[in-house]
Amino acid sequence: MVMLVKEILSLKGSQLYTIAPEGLLADAVSLMVGRDIGSLVVMQDGQMVGMLTFREVLAVLNAKGGTLTGVQVRDVMVDNPVCAHPEDTIDQMRSIMLEQHIRYLPIREGDRLLGVLSFHDVAKAALKAAAFENRLLKMYIKNWPEPDPAESK
Repeated sequence: MVMLVKEILSLKGSQLYTIAPEGLLADAVSLMVGRDIGSLVVMQDGQMVGMLTFREVLAVLNAKGGTLTGVQVRDVMVDNPVCAHPEDTIDQMRSIMLEQHIRYLPIREGDRLLGVLSFHDVAKAALKAAAFENRLLKMYIKNWPEPDPAESK
């Protein structure tokens, strides 16, 4: 059974949390903490121009001695982030995330941003798929036909 990115996205939903490039990094952190999320899509004129994750925030905190004063999102965001397509398989998506060392992957169809999936979303979907396959196998084994004694002679 091959699971597609669009199936994971339909399980999670397409809620997007965004911020403008000129937004303050401190405001981005407040939004991320308040929503318990690890990334924001950076949008300008209705288009995704970047991604901001906790990794970029931590790098700035480290570089600036623990302060975010005056830092704008555009100063630290990932420009033109790698994206996946809704028809990609879960394995293709995992490969992208592992090769690019990213935990949050925007899903695009053409110029349309459909959502963002995290490594957590992928793991959750994989567990759900494995549980479903496990149930199917147990039903198959439970309903295994008994051997016909006449055939063994």
